[in-house]
Amino acid sequence: MTGHNKVAIVTGAGTGIGKAAALALLADGYRVALAGRRREPLLAVAAASGAGERALVLPTDVSQPESVRALFDATVQAWGRVDVLFNNAGVNAPGIPLEDLTVEQWKNVVDINLTGMFLCIQQAFRVMKTQSPRGGRIINNGSISAHAPRPNSIAYTATKHGVMGLTKTASLDGRKYDIAVGQIDIGNAATEMAERMAKGVPQASGEIAVEPLMDVGIVGQSVLYMANLPLEANVLFHTVMASKMPFVGRG
Repeated sequence: MTGHNKVAIVTGAGTGIGKAAALALLADGYRVALAGRRREPLLAVAAASGAGERALVLPTDVSQPESVRALFDATVQAWGRVDVLFNNAGVNAPGIPLEDLTVEQWKNVVDINLTGMFLCIQQAFRVMKTQSPRGGRIINNGSISAHAPRPNSIAYTATKHGVMGLTKTASLDGRKYDIAVGQIDIGNAATEMAERMAKGVPQASGEIAVEPLMDVGIVGQSVLYMANLPLEANVLFHTVMASKMPFVGRG
């Protein structure tokens, strides 16, 4: 554990990649606000960390502006500032042909993956540009899907391509406030969301194939590395993936 008092917010912190990142940050000495829609998984992560009062459970719906503002206000009230935001909360839609996707299913993904990420960036800017010392770091969870789609994934893929636009624009607009913004693109980490990979998932060829997975703890360490950089340096895009997953190639 390093000797610092840095403050981080992790959205989607109750499971998967958010949980791994939160545990890595807490193990490094961060004070971490754990945000997610369900209180119980957040409490479990806080307990598993053994970090005591350095873990703050704040149930949040990132698709709701008032909920996001309350998350940042509560964090600042508790600890005075926000040094790092891991903008991680995200959902998928059913893997069905795009012509069968309902508008409600589409909007749910857009509201959380894209609008929710924007709302968190906006509140992070509000806090980071006025705190002393000024500035901070935002890490957006993109995905391999920010670069290439899987079959039947139009809502998820479109929003993750949108995240890339958020990252680039916020990185530019954050310069004047000493806010560094980067993106982590993750491929096949072993989480609840990726369990289906081990059983076989549709490929571009139409075949069903099992795909390799990597330990989600590796992703937590990647987020921690990005978070701990001095503000004079920024990882704009960081891709971490199972080495043998079918990403680079003509699948």
